[in-house]
Amino acid sequence: MAVTTAMIKELRQATGAGVLDCKRALDETNGNMAKATEILKEKGLATAAKKASREAADGRVEAYVHPGDKLAVLVEINCETDFVARTDEFQGMCHDIAMQIAAQAPSWVSRDDVPAEVLEEEKTKYREEMAGQNKPEHIMDRIIEGKLSKFYSEHCLLDQPFIKDDEKTVQQLVTEAVAKMGENIVVKRFSRFQIG
Repeated sequence: MAVTTAMIKELRQATGAGVLDCKRALDETNGNMAKATEILKEKGLATAAKKASREAADGRVEAYVHPGDKLAVLVEINCETDFVARTDEFQGMCHDIAMQIAAQAPSWVSRDDVPAEVLEEEKTKYREEMAGQNKPEHIMDRIIEGKLSKFYSEHCLLDQPFIKDDEKTVQQLVTEAVAKMGENIVVKRFSRFQIG
């Protein structure tokens, strides 16, 4: 199938990828839009992984105050340049993440931030729940890992399902932004204030 300019434009609007990347993906998939989108997403994730080691020393502090003035969030999100920090797309992502924090009340940014004693406490609690079930140790370990994954998705911002699209996590939202904007983006820290 011949790749048309309209197809390239449509794919570009859907993915935010460059014109040449869209053309290559469409050529590779013989004009199949869904497969081309998948290829670009995979490529974007690979690009995002490469950029993760780069320093993100610029960015913005986003403030969100919930209507009624009883809940507020401050979140620091870093990128590499002030050029990206000033874009509507970056600012929109920062606002969405601030709303996520207001709505879901995470305790930490990522799994790495969870204190070791909290993890041990959770594991001990899960073992006590399963005491007397006569399950083999390796099965209990798997069950505990599953329960910890649920714990992370409730308490760690980057593991939470994104409130505007629960098909992806906040980490996937950030990774997509890295691929689209071409810079490393890091959610650094946040504070959530609530009356009562």
